[in-house]
Amino acid sequence: MEKIAPDLQAAILCEDVRNEVGNQQSLIGIIAMIQTPSVPVGFFKLCLWARWCGGNGTFVQQSYLLDEETEKPLVSSEVQFSLNSLESHATNVNFFGGVQFPSFGVYHIEIHLDGELKLRFAFPVMRVATRQDAGG
Repeated sequence: MEKIAPDLQAAILCEDVRNEVGNQQSLIGIIAMIQTPSVPVGFFKLCLWARWCGGNGTFVQQSYLLDEETEKPLVSSEVQFSLNSLESHATNVNFFGGVQFPSFGVYHIEIHLDGELKLRFAFPVMRVATRQDAGG
């Protein structure tokens, strides 16, 4: 069978992914944005969980967390995977270690398949007021 690029079914940024009994996965600390009183703010580890389906062949998923100002990767990760039939699926986890967000702003996550952009989404780092900011 010829190589057929799969569809990206879902992608979720979280703090950790745990393998459970029965080969099930639990996503821990799903993150849509970061709210913090100050920057820089860092994370020991972030995980990007991605599920692919409807393809056939061997592929490379490249994932990037882009700087909000320069659009250059702050961190990146790569996973190779195979799909043996159009009915199969693959679940990948990209690990980003030692992530530092140097400033407030809108960062972006990109997922590429064999070098081709498949998904890009915003990831805001926002200032949150503290009690001190509110005068008490």
